[in-house]
Amino acid sequence: MSLVLPKLIVFASGTKTGGGSGFRKLVEAREKGALAAEFVGVVSNHEDGGVRRWAGMLGVPFIHSPRGRTADDYRRIVEKSGAEFVALSGWLGKVEGLNPQKTFNIHPALLPSKFGGKGMHGHHIHEAVHAAMLNEGLTHSGVTMHFVTEVYDDHRGIFFRRNVPLDPSDTPETIGARVNGLEHIWQARMTDLVLSGAITWDGKNPESMQGAQEHIQPLPQTR
Repeated sequence: MSLVLPKLIVFASGTKTGGGSGFRKLVEAREKGALAAEFVGVVSNHEDGGVRRWAGMLGVPFIHSPRGRTADDYRRIVEKSGAEFVALSGWLGKVEGLNPQKTFNIHPALLPSKFGGKGMHGHHIHEAVHAAMLNEGLTHSGVTMHFVTEVYDDHRGIFFRRNVPLDPSDTPETIGARVNGLEHIWQARMTDLVLSGAITWDGKNPESMQGAQEHIQPLPQTR
């Protein structure tokens, strides 16, 4: 009898010319046996960008969804795909209307902090972190994974956090490269724990989080 795998859809914006490395790493983890999931689709707001090219090469159904989505749009995409879980991996847009117990995001900075919320994505985050390092003595950036509610980068749903030390010689580009490298190491591992039920949350109360404590590093002290 064949094993029934959890059905996963990934939202990954990428760019018009590239991107989508987080999505690619997730699929590669499945192929290596490190992530038990059936990929039922990947969504990008770029019709012919990097994510679509990776989807074609990896054999994952591609869905184009332009900017300006509503809660009904998100629900329609997920329901049509048959997905049980939703992973946001470099998705540029606020998600509404989905089940916060089954929807999760990877964020390239530490949360809770001022490096979350509207406008804090991609290079904007790493530029802000670099400026805070120079002007405010910030010592670390990092990676956070959290369940997704209708509150932007809701810290109540955090189930993973790892710190990335900063160096005085860092640039936004070097910070971004180290953070991205850590994302690639941990995203599939933590996704597998969520899909397997080893990490759960009721979607509302921080106290209801189960299985996450050992994966959440404390926020570092600032100078």
